[in-house]
Amino acid sequence: MVRLDGDGRSVRPDSLAAEEPLEIRIGGEALTVTMRTPGHDFDLVAGFLVGEGLVGATEELAALRYCAGTDEDGANTYNVVDATVRGARPALSAHRNLLTTSACGLCGRDTVDAVRTRSRWDVAPDPLTVPVAVLYDLPARLRAAQRAFDTTGGLHAAGLFAADGTLLCAREDVGRHNAVDKVVGWALREGRLPLTGHLLMVSGRASFELTQKAALAGLPLLAAVSAPSSLAVDLAEELGLTLVGFLRDRAANVYTRADRIS
Repeated sequence: MVRLDGDGRSVRPDSLAAEEPLEIRIGGEALTVTMRTPGHDFDLVAGFLVGEGLVGATEELAALRYCAGTDEDGANTYNVVDATVRGARPALSAHRNLLTTSACGLCGRDTVDAVRTRSRWDVAPDPLTVPVAVLYDLPARLRAAQRAFDTTGGLHAAGLFAADGTLLCAREDVGRHNAVDKVVGWALREGRLPLTGHLLMVSGRASFELTQKAALAGLPLLAAVSAPSSLAVDLAEELGLTLVGFLRDRAANVYTRADRIS
């Protein structure tokens, strides 16, 4: 690339965040395509299925495997993952089958009501209490785990924390929703759902979809470096989830259930 700096210019290499499509299938039937950063694909698919309300417990996800998907040389692209779900086969016709971009995980939804998926976990009575000092430390702890961001500067991150601020899992992706899905999928595959008493921290803003994903995983607290949307606050209030925005520089806005911050 050509680097412009004031009146000068130079030619030098640059590192970019990878972005490739991932087709998600259930029992061989296509469900959706999402644009993502390759890596932790099984976590991504598992978390996506939790966010769609198709699975909610470790034993409901029987298997994940890469399947057909080759480039012009016949090599596997690892861009197709097929999931085997135990129990009643999900009615895929009731779910989206579309191209989801890395910028938006809700494209193609007809109405807001269509995405108010009922969670099997009630986060409102969760007794989580977080010392404000622990809350203030979350951005730095997540930032320290963003290894790919240090190289590319082009990835979102999500981190799962224990109530004492211990980082349990961090994932990066070009899509905010993908980073969260990767964290939730890791928790599902580790048998940790519901995530009672845990915190989720995201590097960007808190959208409606990310708030819903947190609730579907049983998380009582979602914190974001940037702003929440009005719909995210409405949903958090409705569900009894603590929503924190603008968490940086030892300051934060707590929009709902501030009683959980001591």
